[in-house]
Amino acid sequence: MSSTIAKPTMSPRPARRLPALVLALAAAAPALAGTHPGQEALVREVARDTGQSPAALNALLDGAKMQQSILDAMNRPAESKPWSAYRPIFLTAKRIDDGIAFYREHRALIERTAAKYGVAPEIIVAILGVETSYGGNTGRYKVLDALVTLGFYYPPRATFFRSELKTLLELPASKLAGPLDTLTGSYAGAQGWGQFMPDSIRDYAVDADGDGRIDLHDSLPDILASVANYFAGHGWVTGGPVAARAQPDAAAKKLDWQAAPQWPLEQLEAWGYAPLERINPGQPTSLLTLDGERGAEYWFTFANFQVITRYNRSPLYAMAVYQLAQAIAAGVHGDAPLAQAAAR
Repeated sequence: MSSTIAKPTMSPRPARRLPALVLALAAAAPALAGTHPGQEALVREVARDTGQSPAALNALLDGAKMQQSILDAMNRPAESKPWSAYRPIFLTAKRIDDGIAFYREHRALIERTAAKYGVAPEIIVAILGVETSYGGNTGRYKVLDALVTLGFYYPPRATFFRSELKTLLELPASKLAGPLDTLTGSYAGAQGWGQFMPDSIRDYAVDADGDGRIDLHDSLPDILASVANYFAGHGWVTGGPVAARAQPDAAAKKLDWQAAPQWPLEQLEAWGYAPLERINPGQPTSLLTLDGERGAEYWFTFANFQVITRYNRSPLYAMAVYQLAQAIAAGVHGDAPLAQAAAR
């Protein structure tokens, strides 16, 4: 404390003004500190990097609410289930039939987009099916609430979600479907039919309809092109395999799955795993073991399977997308019984 403030002799006039000054400073303190822990530092970073007004950023974040239901949802992910319980969530007759109908209705646009980016069209459709039931459920949470909750109140992954919140605040308006405080999405802050996080919007979202902005909620050209561009950007191999069933012999070597293909297919065959369909030799692969409804399932997974895990790192998710895509493709190309069988 300075000696000036400590002096006991002070003129009456400043003494009368001091309470008003103290009250003014006290009133300003919450705004400077921010409503949420860590908000002040984040606002400084965004203002420094973008030139945005700190007052406007604080007002935006002050309006976001911590939601306990978001924290609860993070602690019960579907990916914690065994494959026997996870698969029926996504491989239903309705989801397959809706995917076939969606593909047929928009076939020209889907196939044109897939060809442009070199990605299998059924994979694009399956992503939309798994993520939001083809746009039917894009999420009810405010995106700001979700990212503030997880970025400031969820220590296990706070670093990741704080980064996503910063990216969201820095995105230009042309890359968003509307004002920041009106955007809705999943409990993790993902938006649109393809459930893009802010960094994916920044890096892969596409204005395919040429209207000057990216709308992942209401522009089907933007939605399809953005998903396709995401896969192309992560190394999708045009025409390459995704996964194939394997049959182990009694002496098969036990292997731990890795997303990145680990060995030539021939090595896995030498270790006791026979492919149940024809696969071109020399393909790098990994071996995935799943807890299926009828016991253990063994799968060769290839580079394109790894690309699907870049969308969601769970191998269960990637397998659900792959099998849904297979069922949709079978239905679209006339093998309806196969499509229905995939749901069983």
